[in-house]
This record gives sequence, structure tokens and C-alpha cells, in this order.
Amino acid sequence: MKIDTILKWLATVILIIGTFVNATFPNLYPLGPALLAAGGVVWLIVSFMWKEPALIVTNGVLTLVGLGGIALFYLA
Repeated sequence: MKIDTILKWLATVILIIGTFVNATFPNLYPLGPALLAAGGVVWLIVSFMWKEPALIVTNGVLTLVGLGGIALFYLA
């Protein structure tokens, strides 16, 4: 199996778990957003491997927003 295939499925599983944590256990903050950001980073890596600009922008922005939200929570 190719590395990009492994990474895209790993990222997908991480995003599903992160969404589940956000929806089911909001008291575990910031675990959910951290998982979503981690999944975004892995998808961002795949996006660069594929040289796919739309995915690079989407996952780059989602990762930055997730990490920025966590940072604001702790810094504000």
C-alpha cells in the first residue's frame, strides 16, 4: 500500500474520532479540536504529496483555525 493511501485513511480516522469527541464529550476540550487539527495536518501532508491546491488551502486553513482557537482559549 502506498504511503499516501495510508496517510489519507489515518487522517480520516483521526478526523472522525475528533468529530465524535467534539459531539459527544465537549467537556474534554481541547481534545476534540486537537484531534481535528492533527487530522488536518496529516491531510495537509497528503495534499502536498498530491500537489492539490484546493486541499492544501482547505486543510491548511482548517488546521490554523483549530490551533488558533485552542491558543486563544488558553491565552485569553
